[in-house]
Amino acid sequence: MYRETSILNDSSPVSPAGDDGAGNITINVGPQHPATHGVLHLVITLNGETIKKVEPHLGYIHRSIEKMCESLTYRQFIYVTSRMDYLSSHINNHACALCVEKGLQVEVPPRAQVIRVLMDELTRIASHELWWGAMAMDLGAFTPFFHAFRERESINDIMEETCGARLTMNYMVPGGVMQDLHPDFQKRVKEFLHLYKRKIHEYDELITGNIIFQNRMKGIGYLSPEDAISYGCSGPVARGSGVSSDIRKIYPYEIYNKLEFDEVLETAGDSFARYMIRLREMQQSIRIIEQLIDNIPDGDFQAKTKAVLKLPKGEFYQRVETARGELGVYIVSEGGTTPYRIKFRSPGFSNLSVLDHIARGSKLGDLVAMMGTLDLVIPDIDR
Repeated sequence: MYRETSILNDSSPVSPAGDDGAGNITINVGPQHPATHGVLHLVITLNGETIKKVEPHLGYIHRSIEKMCESLTYRQFIYVTSRMDYLSSHINNHACALCVEKGLQVEVPPRAQVIRVLMDELTRIASHELWWGAMAMDLGAFTPFFHAFRERESINDIMEETCGARLTMNYMVPGGVMQDLHPDFQKRVKEFLHLYKRKIHEYDELITGNIIFQNRMKGIGYLSPEDAISYGCSGPVARGSGVSSDIRKIYPYEIYNKLEFDEVLETAGDSFARYMIRLREMQQSIRIIEQLIDNIPDGDFQAKTKAVLKLPKGEFYQRVETARGELGVYIVSEGGTTPYRIKFRSPGFSNLSVLDHIARGSKLGDLVAMMGTLDLVIPDIDR
């Protein structure tokens, strides 16, 4: 699992500033490690069991997605983003579609807006479910993983009926959604809501209230509000430190400004606070879905758009709230059928940057807990 060395690729000892290196060792976690949730390589400097430095090494699954998008049309590039944060694929596609619509000044039909928000919130729950199960398994609790997949599979079944896929759905298009909802969509969503409300207490019984789990999480990986802002953290990582950062509230898009839900905040700033944020966010997503599921408007599911889209010359930016935080889509257009430049501001990159800061001075055994509460999806970082 670990490979111990005293140096990296040169003859210079790896040690923090001001440390002469005496007694320090350097270990490599990864690049393929079961607790990294992707191909991530951590070079960790230790003094005994105490972490002195954590240096992430990226690029193992870099695919040059931004450059690929510049050779694709405004309809095609949207679906490449499903392969970034693949657990938020609907929301990634939504961000791209909104940015294109902003450039074209397309008005999305009310039915399509509601469908998009429903899909976004189901995606958020499914993502947090997988995170919860994997987080518990990282700390040695195997059973919660199966409980999490029970609810997540129910959501994937709903997605598959309407979208034809279970992970990279490719459902959002400029102007709305690709096709209308499956006739059983409302029925299946209500069945899921009933299942979730019957089973949610198991999460607290298995993990949240477990004293061993709490001792592994409370007071571990502290991140102050000032540092969360300084590092550009967003999503549950920032909100676990009390930083208001929910794009749905700050810069509302679609119909979020018409919905009643709370931005979940915790002030402790430790790993347990970031854990609680995601559990409570699932409850707020359920609250949003309940407001919409019986109030889906009739009408078109897609606005009429041209077969070949050309954005006017200019710069366009759109941000959304994914399961991991703020995703920004920046398009520079020269008036053609493909973008001149595309840049994605992904939440995972900024959230990963804080790992060294929160890990220094902690024990090696606590590193997996800290990484788990950052909820890293490496293709979101390594794009």
